[in-house]
Amino acid sequence: MVRPKEVVLITGTSRGIGRYLAQHFLDRGDWVMGCARTEAKLVSPRYQHFILDVTDEIAVRKMIQAIRRTRNRLDVLINNAGTASMNHTLLMPTDTARRILELNVLGTFIVCREAARLMQRRRYGRIINIGSVAVPMKIEGEAVYAASKNAVVSFTEILARELAPFNITCNVAGPSPIETDLIRNIPKEKITRLVHRLAVKRLGRFEDVANVVDFFSSRASDFVTGQTIYLGGA
Repeated sequence: MVRPKEVVLITGTSRGIGRYLAQHFLDRGDWVMGCARTEAKLVSPRYQHFILDVTDEIAVRKMIQAIRRTRNRLDVLINNAGTASMNHTLLMPTDTARRILELNVLGTFIVCREAARLMQRRRYGRIINIGSVAVPMKIEGEAVYAASKNAVVSFTEILARELAPFNITCNVAGPSPIETDLIRNIPKEKITRLVHRLAVKRLGRFEDVANVVDFFSSRASDFVTGQTIYLGGA
């Protein structure tokens, strides 16, 4: 059976996991819409990029309207845009904490809401929010970040129930530490300790995340919703 080409929106496609997933779906022949606060180095006639902050409600709404005009539908949303900061709670600046919560929680909410409104029109959709093993691992120095990703999990679980009548599934993929910009400034010995707390003792790979995203986004996964898969055996 030939897999139908889909319209996929991925946030945070300028680098890291988001950029990898955008190329992953392009390689499968899909139409990919991406967004970030900066340009993305992706060149394809099937890729459209939007420069915006996902916490900007008006900008997100305009992006979804543009997708509706050009593609008239949205099949898959991957909420990847996010930020992290490793600081002991006593040393965490309030502005840093506020930005983590706004981007990871509010940004996810805004994009989910606007995307679901478009998906609802065709009564079909797959929403995958990116979480983190920082939640189950209770990593010291990541209290605010873990709290933000825990909020994403709770939000997704309830959103799954709200959107189920429209045949829209909502799930969370929780990567373990991956060699991205988010961890390059973390001391190597700390990353090593984190890896040794995993059941599978290695850094995660982009392919590992893509594997979970493929499962959640599959049309065959219509009975899988409100679930979180943490990678590495966290």
